[in-house]
Amino acid sequence: MNKNQLRTFIIRKLRAIPSNEKQQIERRIITTLLATEIWKKSNVIGITLSLDIEWDTKSIIKRAWSQGKTVCIPKTYPDEHKIVFYKITSFEQVKKQYYGLEEPVPEKTVALTKDQIDLLIVPGLVFNKGGFRIGFGGGYFDRFLADFPNETVSLLSQLQLVDKIPVENFDIPVENLIVENEIMKCEYR
Repeated sequence: MNKNQLRTFIIRKLRAIPSNEKQQIERRIITTLLATEIWKKSNVIGITLSLDIEWDTKSIIKRAWSQGKTVCIPKTYPDEHKIVFYKITSFEQVKKQYYGLEEPVPEKTVALTKDQIDLLIVPGLVFNKGGFRIGFGGGYFDRFLADFPNETVSLLSQLQLVDKIPVENFDIPVENLIVENEIMKCEYR
């Protein structure tokens, strides 16, 4: 399957998960993430506000705030094909924007540089054990990851893990996958 076929296939599978089962999977993923050394040692967390088919990130953000961590979320700049992460201390600093994504309102917050983010939680739909991923198709995260200096992790269910995905020269893998109850160090290195 090509990237679009895999993306469509996994979206269909994700949408078919019953609500109570999705919540159970989310709890396992979040519990596993919060127990990792990567999470514990990170003070600044880069994360997206999830769409309905993704694993809930608002509870992760709230947990980060309760632990005194700094949270930053990306704003998309389509004309420049880039994302910039902004520190948020409240959901009052975000609004629905590009493609219905909840993004920070730059006038209500401050931008952070890549090197200020200790842990980047990278979204995606389909993953392989090498840490390569298929996202929603904009390439924004691959461009951001190209010179990102710190830890990267993605959150997923076993059903999003496939043996092979098409990899192009601009695709950047993540270092770790949180797959329900386990953390997988990626094999690409």
